[in-house]
Amino acid sequence: MTTVQSAATQQAWLASGEEEAIEPDLPICDPHHHLWDHPGSRYLLDELLADTKAHRIEKTVFVECGSMYCADGAEALRPVGETEFVQGIAAQSASGGYGAMRANAGIVGHANLLLGAAVDEVLAAHVAASPNRFRGIRHSAAWHPSDQIRPSHSAPPPHMLADPVFREGFARLASHGLSFDAWLFHTQIDELTALARAFEDTAIILDHVGGPLGIGPFEAKRAEVFRDWKRAITEIARCDNVSVKLGGLKMPICGFGWHKRERPPSSEELASTLGPYYLHCIDAFGPQRCMFESNFPVDKASCSYTVLWNCFKHLTQGFEHSERAALFHDTAVRVYRLD
Repeated sequence: MTTVQSAATQQAWLASGEEEAIEPDLPICDPHHHLWDHPGSRYLLDELLADTKAHRIEKTVFVECGSMYCADGAEALRPVGETEFVQGIAAQSASGGYGAMRANAGIVGHANLLLGAAVDEVLAAHVAASPNRFRGIRHSAAWHPSDQIRPSHSAPPPHMLADPVFREGFARLASHGLSFDAWLFHTQIDELTALARAFEDTAIILDHVGGPLGIGPFEAKRAEVFRDWKRAITEIARCDNVSVKLGGLKMPICGFGWHKRERPPSSEELASTLGPYYLHCIDAFGPQRCMFESNFPVDKASCSYTVLWNCFKHLTQGFEHSERAALFHDTAVRVYRLD
């Protein structure tokens, strides 16, 4: 099977479960998506526009994914190439010729915080590359000792968040006015809690509800994982400087297996299955520190963009207007300072 056929097959599979958008006029800020152009896998502005057209997506936030790094120059500064690339697409979107949505209104890039205080140069270069949009850094910590669980693309060492040199680099974020996006697995949430308590003046955004695993040693242990995850989420929610993104659970590593089915799940099935995770986060953090996210195109492995946001809308039908406004739009805009 060629890569073109593979992409076409996935699109046909997604189309077999497509739905009409519900509440299409509800304003949304999508605080987490990626852009890349890899052999056989392209996700740029055209693809983002095609996915987002059914819902009222007003703004988006790009989150680093190791795309378009500089090929030359100092190794530490090469991730700045990704910011330059995304800044260009943001300008393209803001030209007015591509609809009302403003893609990449906020940009989260990568810097190696294990550089310690020397990371200052990298942070300054990111901000210089996108003075009006650059908002934060993600240095993923996702790691597990099992060889069945692939670590994050940035190849973090074990227990990175506790490393004194990492913390020296982390301490530089606040002086540049930057937040920190945290991608890790549920087994590491307590390590992030300790970091958040040590740096109360730095805003931290926990990606993908803290990454509850469902593969490898966690396969067929969903109740046990949920119990451990729920306890860790309740504890980290006590840190006022931490917000959480509600999404990412459609990734295959979470173990739900939707990507293997003959037909993708409906939005109502997603809401029913994933509701306990999202609702616990909302109970623990409050709507003012929670934001729905797409995590596209990664979550596209399990459902379409339209179905995903329909899921979130089903889940919150009984919520107050102000709570829904926070979850779908206002929290993301405030946390990433998009106004």
